[in-house]
Amino acid sequence: MAMLRMQRINVYALLKYCKDILEALQRRGVVEIENLEMEDSVFFKDDTSAFQGQYRHLATTAREANEILSRYAEQKKGLLASFRGREQLTRVQYDALVDETSDILRIAYDIISSQKNIDTWTAEKVKYQMQLEVIRPWLGLDVPMNFTGTAATRAFIGKFSGAITETEILSGLAQIIPEVDGIELEIISSDSNQTCVFVLASRSDAQEVSDALRRIGFEYPSYVAPIVPKDREKEIIRHLNNRDGRILEAENNIKACAKYAKKLAFLEDYYVMKAERYAVYDDIATSRHTFVMTGYVPESHAQSLKEYLESHFEAEVELEYAVNDDAPVALKNNKFSEPVETVLATYSYPDRHEADPTAIMAIFYYVFFGLMFSDAGYGIVMALACGICLLKFKGMEPGLRKSMKMFFWCGVTTTFWGLLFGSFFGDAVSVISNTFFHTSPPDIPGLVVPIWFNPVDEPMRMLMFSFLLGIIHLFTGLAIQAYNDIRYKKDYLAVIYDVISWYLLVGGGILALLTMDMMQNIAGFTLPPIYGKVGGIMAGVGAVIILIFSGRESKNPIIRLAKGAYGLYGTTGYLSDILSYSRLLALGLATGVIATVFNKIGSMMGDSIVGILGFIVIFIIGHGVNIGINALGAYVHTNRLQFVEFFGKFYTGGGKEFKPFKINTKHYTVKEEN
Repeated sequence: MAMLRMQRINVYALLKYCKDILEALQRRGVVEIENLEMEDSVFFKDDTSAFQGQYRHLATTAREANEILSRYAEQKKGLLASFRGREQLTRVQYDALVDETSDILRIAYDIISSQKNIDTWTAEKVKYQMQLEVIRPWLGLDVPMNFTGTAATRAFIGKFSGAITETEILSGLAQIIPEVDGIELEIISSDSNQTCVFVLASRSDAQEVSDALRRIGFEYPSYVAPIVPKDREKEIIRHLNNRDGRILEAENNIKACAKYAKKLAFLEDYYVMKAERYAVYDDIATSRHTFVMTGYVPESHAQSLKEYLESHFEAEVELEYAVNDDAPVALKNNKFSEPVETVLATYSYPDRHEADPTAIMAIFYYVFFGLMFSDAGYGIVMALACGICLLKFKGMEPGLRKSMKMFFWCGVTTTFWGLLFGSFFGDAVSVISNTFFHTSPPDIPGLVVPIWFNPVDEPMRMLMFSFLLGIIHLFTGLAIQAYNDIRYKKDYLAVIYDVISWYLLVGGGILALLTMDMMQNIAGFTLPPIYGKVGGIMAGVGAVIILIFSGRESKNPIIRLAKGAYGLYGTTGYLSDILSYSRLLALGLATGVIATVFNKIGSMMGDSIVGILGFIVIFIIGHGVNIGINALGAYVHTNRLQFVEFFGKFYTGGGKEFKPFKINTKHYTVKEEN
């Protein structure tokens, strides 16, 4: 439950060391560089946008080449590849790969060029294939398709839609031009789509024949080969074979580059790093021979970084504690609560004038998630899956590792509550014993009978327990508000006005409520009447404090009382918040009931071989679906209880996340060697 103490760092060094210093800072990843504006004619800002654009283009080139390579040379990643994280390079490995960047870049250009050629030749193949399809119906023609006749004759080469006979064509012509004789007709090919014909007539009758042909549906072909169709077919096939050969050769050239896949991935990362380093130039001030840089560094890294820069680059480094509100926020928690930092970050980082609630939030987060999921079998599955991934994949990305740790602890608490409530894959043990062994199972605590009680049988008891946890959760939020008032604001009276007053009002109201007769049916007990009187007094005192001091910032007494009355209206908010914790009951029951339903469905086929196989299939699929749906529900509603009910009592947020200048790559990371 802490925020790292930040120090402001100012670096003064010769300009010749600027590149090396920025590279060192990027590898260490502990400094957030702040944009430095200096009103001094000696210092100026370099425009590095051209360099940034150049290196981002080169990074894109490397990525494009690798994407092309992946199409032809399969790169084995596996189902769990995302859990492995980025490959870690030593400084020696990094320097060796940097020395090869120019050669790898040429390979990237060769791969891209080969792909462009493949695309061009593939397009040409499509063109030739279309020509081949067009010319095939004309293969029976023994003259070029652009043949127009001899000195005495006129040739017409074309087609009719659909299948049509020679007799039908000649009859149609005879009806239109009965006076014309000597028309020769040859059908080259015919099918249901078209009929290709060769018509020969006297040149003196050419115009009449042409008009008559058009009237009966004659069309000229869309593609006219200047040579005999059979010869054109051979030419096209030769072109297609040639393109196939070129494409195959280019594909083989690309496949031969498969061994460079990892180096291409490094090349992309390398140029991304260079682009980001040049982007940082926009934040520093330079003169002809020197540069100045400022930023923030956690106190734990400040002194060692200062010594490193001063000893390696003859830099002058100044450190001072950051006291301004603009200082970034970095959290530091123990291994148990650190995973929940990812949940807090999705809401907002804490302001520098309030406590980091992660440690306390983690306890409630794990407890609430476990209550909503509340099945020992599901919890074991979740904890084992997360634990195995954490042990197997040491290079997992930090954010994903935190999430896996969080769900591991959620699985542990789910197992705990499942044993208390007697839920192990629902009532799987009892169903299996009754259905397949025809005997009642022994009363195994946690697996068959609950260690504490079964919420399905005693829902009101579970509801009251949920409300109790909710009240503890809300009152803890008020306690953190009191801590913030004392530790950061030094406003001791605010603790009475804004915290103790609500303890009295809400706590007194709960005491009074528990003395009512109706609580016997709801909670199973009632408190003696004396508690009602004490609770009434407590609630009255709290209400008076809120009424008088809730609007204390106003000097006008009427406005002050009006604001106080509005503050009292917040009582309804507390009632709504407490009722919200009924979701602990609802989701917990949903998980158990759905699990029981799947067990019942699986057992309906009896104890035959088919029944056993059917039960196994339904058990795996049904409980798998139940785990997915209810784990998601537990996650969403646990977040809601933190963000709305809990944070609403004390949390301001709005802190600026600490974002150090570091290696933001996709494939590799460099291990800094001390």
